[in-house]
Amino acid sequence: MTVLDREAPPRCPPPPPPPAAAPTGARAWARDLALGLRFAASGGREGWTRTALTALGVGLGVALLLAAASVPQLLDVRQSRTEARDTPNATSQAVGKGITDTTFLWAEASTEYRGDPVTGRLLRPEGAEAPPPPGVAAIPGAGEMVVSPALRDLLASSEGALLAERLDDRIVGTIGDAGLVDPGELRFYAGSSTLTVDGVGIRSPGYGLDESPAPFDPLLVVLVILMCVVLLVPVGIFIATAVRFGGDRRDRRLAALRLVGADARTVRRIAAGEALGGTVAGLAVGAALFLILRQVVGHVRLWGYGAFPSDLTPVPGLALLIVLAVPAAAVLVTQAALSSVAIEPLGVVRDTGPRRRRLWWRLLLPVLGVGILATTGRVDAMSQSVGAVPIAVGASCVLIGLAGLLPWLVELAVSRLRGGPVPWQLATRRLQLSSGTAARAVSGITVAVAGAIALQMMFGAMQKDFLEITGQDTERADFYVSGDYGDSALAERMIQDFRDTKGVSKVIGTVETYVAATGAPTEHGWQPITSLTVGTCATLKEIAELPSCRDGDTFVGRLDARAAKKVGSAGVKEQNDRLKEAAVPGRPVDLTGNYEEGGKPLLWTLPESARTVVTFPDPMGDVHDGILVTPGALGSVKLPGATARASIKVDRTVPDAAEYVRGTAADIDPTLRINPLTDQERDKQYGSVQNGLLVGGTLTMMLIAASLLVSQIEQLRERKRLLSVLVAFGTRRRTLVWSVLWQTAVPVLLGTALAVGGGLVLAGFMLGIVGKPIGDWWVFVPYAAVGASVILLVTLATLPPLWRMMRPEGLRTE
Repeated sequence: MTVLDREAPPRCPPPPPPPAAAPTGARAWARDLALGLRFAASGGREGWTRTALTALGVGLGVALLLAAASVPQLLDVRQSRTEARDTPNATSQAVGKGITDTTFLWAEASTEYRGDPVTGRLLRPEGAEAPPPPGVAAIPGAGEMVVSPALRDLLASSEGALLAERLDDRIVGTIGDAGLVDPGELRFYAGSSTLTVDGVGIRSPGYGLDESPAPFDPLLVVLVILMCVVLLVPVGIFIATAVRFGGDRRDRRLAALRLVGADARTVRRIAAGEALGGTVAGLAVGAALFLILRQVVGHVRLWGYGAFPSDLTPVPGLALLIVLAVPAAAVLVTQAALSSVAIEPLGVVRDTGPRRRRLWWRLLLPVLGVGILATTGRVDAMSQSVGAVPIAVGASCVLIGLAGLLPWLVELAVSRLRGGPVPWQLATRRLQLSSGTAARAVSGITVAVAGAIALQMMFGAMQKDFLEITGQDTERADFYVSGDYGDSALAERMIQDFRDTKGVSKVIGTVETYVAATGAPTEHGWQPITSLTVGTCATLKEIAELPSCRDGDTFVGRLDARAAKKVGSAGVKEQNDRLKEAAVPGRPVDLTGNYEEGGKPLLWTLPESARTVVTFPDPMGDVHDGILVTPGALGSVKLPGATARASIKVDRTVPDAAEYVRGTAADIDPTLRINPLTDQERDKQYGSVQNGLLVGGTLTMMLIAASLLVSQIEQLRERKRLLSVLVAFGTRRRTLVWSVLWQTAVPVLLGTALAVGGGLVLAGFMLGIVGKPIGDWWVFVPYAAVGASVILLVTLATLPPLWRMMRPEGLRTE
């Protein structure tokens, strides 16, 4: 045998190449996040539905956050437009002085129609180059006017028929966007050929008035801070809830990944990537919804407020913060949710039985918030600064802490429930096995109700500081009309025309001016002055105790104790003492009221037959001491600088009685001011904050309802197979429907109770900051009812999809 015949030894296979090192650090994060994004974008119809629901839930919250980020820009634009159309006065108002090629005269001619303000001005150019108002091509001529689009539509409709009779000038143009505060503003400019500076006309060289806004009251600053927290915290909670859609199915997928070799850190990073996928899609959905909202906002008015689409532009810094903060929050929420779940290769440990929730760490956040609010300094009307950050952080901690307490409270309550009808048992057993999802679904409404309770209690405690008692007698009159000039003829016309107006039952009309005494001046070097009131005997009897009266009589009116509420006890004595020197029967008075040297007096002698009477406040609460005369006593004497006034009582049973009164006032003189009488007057800043709360609260409640609907549908989708199995085994659908309703009702009742308690606690500490006591302890009742009603309506809206999910087709799987 040769060597070649020998059997060759077996050849050893080459050693396998060493395994590639697993990526670490940033590469591992990138790989796992990319895999999570693939899971979010794939997975068939089930995966797409889950991602779509997450994107919709996040998108609703992002859209409202972008709207909130647009508020500063919106307020700045509204203020700029208002200032741009304001008219500064010329330096000289004298006749023939200050007139240039660009000056014009204007007078306020605003009115009201069925509760909506109709702003307007009369214009008369004095020079060939007089500029038109912003948004107007040219100043309208006499008998012409330009109107806003909203006013044009109203005048052309049947609803505006009474207003069209009042504003009957020919429409020759439309005011552009640059001259309007919002698209729904009712505004007009009317031309005039009779406007003069001797009457009510004011000369102006142009438009644009840069006025610094009045400083905001510190108490209102605290209220605004709490309002922002109350409106935005529920939005963040709903975004966090939407990120956790499909949590049970996600955990089972991650367990399958553990089975093929992925470690715990890998599955956490994959879960973060999957959350990022739905969140990034939610950002896109939110941006799209916001753009749609921008287009709709120009056609919608909430509580009298509207905006142009271009005005709703987020502040770039806030928009960037939203884009970065929402995905970061989604990752943090996902990681926090996984911390309570042990995902192993053979399954999810959570499925073997729920672990009792602990209370101590859930109390940390609300206790921290209460501690911050308790240590915040006192704020009053004289405070120079307000600690905005501590107040915002403290209130946020309290409200967010309520969302953390709700799952523990629901679990504690349902763990003791036993027996009952079949729907009740199905509902309680489901809550006992997994109460977290149901609690998270209503946590947002819980926080919103708690915040609304705290806000309303603050409004109730602070309203006395921002409501002024006017002293007006609404039993004697409903409207007050005044003009900047007047004479006896105008007063008589006002009385007669208003008496002939439909719906008017009583009129008190006067003409008033100031007169100066003649003779030697006082020790101070000036002549005493007093008022002169002209009115018929019937009118004078409404403001003074007259023994008898006929045309031609004259009286000297003194004040008594009834006027002390208006001018004070010292003021009553001072004015009566001045009256003794200014109104002396038989001595002439200067009707111009000019007691300075160099003025040309207009003398009229107070008759010696003038009787002294006692006057009392008119329906406006004004006192009329001084000289009281009937028209016959003055004769043809004109009163320079006089003001015509009328108090009007209407029959409330006559429809549109107020509009008939305003129409008559416009026929007499469009510059007449007509105001309704009220027992109390609200501060403008306080009113703007309250209106802002109504608008923001409406938008937030709409978001709550929409997000809650999406959350409820997602919960039903998660239980679709279980519902189909129960129906296949013979369970009546009505039983399942009632079980779903009970599953919602229990967390709602517990959440409402928690919201009431949390809202009262938050209100107590916030009122402590502003030094106000709690006024009404039962203010929570309507807000708790509204919150429960919203959830009930949303639950009823989920019944149609629930009915479809109980079909046998739900047993199919991919």
